[in-house]
Amino acid sequence: MRALASAVLAFESIVLALAIPVAISIYQVNGAVAGWVGGLLAISCLVVTALLRFSWAIYVGWLIQVAAIAAGFVIPAMFFLGAMFAALWWWALKLGRSANPVPAIPAP
Repeated sequence: MRALASAVLAFESIVLALAIPVAISIYQVNGAVAGWVGGLLAISCLVVTALLRFSWAIYVGWLIQVAAIAAGFVIPAMFFLGAMFAALWWWALKLGRSANPVPAIPAP
């Protein structure tokens, strides 16, 4: 579960970081605000990626998904991108929980 969820958050951090210049140039968002909000979201994705060994990090990942969707109020394309990453996050968690662990090799 952690590997797939880490990949989702890593790619989401790239998309969130690339949304900063879009917000500034196309939607005339203040550069400092766009940099801080987008940067904090992108960095929080990477921090949660490192903390996925803890069970509470999954809930923080859901908060990041909600924040990414909410970014759609500033950048309308983020409604779609945030929903897409939320679906990928759900799928990663679902696949991780349903995966069968590798059976242990019995001792001789």
